[in-house]
Amino acid sequence: MPDRYALTDIGDLSTRFVLPAGVPAGVKRSYNTSPIQTVPVIIIKDGVRVMERMKWGFIPTGAKDTNSVFRYKTHHARSEDVFSKPIWQNAIRTKRCLIPANGFYAWRKTPKGKYAFYIRPTDQALFAFAGIYGEWTDPEGHSHGICAIITTASDSMSDQIPSRLPVIVHPDDEATWLDPTVSSVSTLIKIMRPLEPDQLTIVRVSDAINSSKPNAPSLITPLERTAE
Repeated sequence: MPDRYALTDIGDLSTRFVLPAGVPAGVKRSYNTSPIQTVPVIIIKDGVRVMERMKWGFIPTGAKDTNSVFRYKTHHARSEDVFSKPIWQNAIRTKRCLIPANGFYAWRKTPKGKYAFYIRPTDQALFAFAGIYGEWTDPEGHSHGICAIITTASDSMSDQIPSRLPVIVHPDDEATWLDPTVSSVSTLIKIMRPLEPDQLTIVRVSDAINSSKPNAPSLITPLERTAE
């Protein structure tokens, strides 16, 4: 599951996701997006696609701070639980969003240590995670949009593929995912399927991504030609 991801093609967002009002101020290129950071998401508002900036991670109503996101890993929502757990069950039915990205990071333990990898769909330079969103009011009374990425179990037996993957929405399914009038569980479940191993490009990258602080192109630069 992604605890970090990259969004680098900022200039392509408006065209790729058909945003009539364009990209809002404050959306910046990021090679190291972490939970609780403010991220761009796409929602339907008054029947039109718009991009808004939200905190990555669901925060309970009445929470005094954002610490629960790290404690309970609420920047992810498991597809197996999303229709039944109270924290997710309303959002999955009426508040779905697309979270743009160019790739995400995963880690694998090996006899030589823990290695970091950068993963992206082979056929999509700029794609979208399946997301859900909500709202949190902080102790000062300020309202914040909040979002989470849906994850699903991987079908792969390869140790190069994480046991859980973020749901990457196929471009043909993006309009359906965003449509708040779509409530069919079977329709949504079909969208929440993992990509096959041959649909992913995986490269080993620098261990610098182990920290949430660096933010540079070198983070996604391959160390090896393959992920072996």
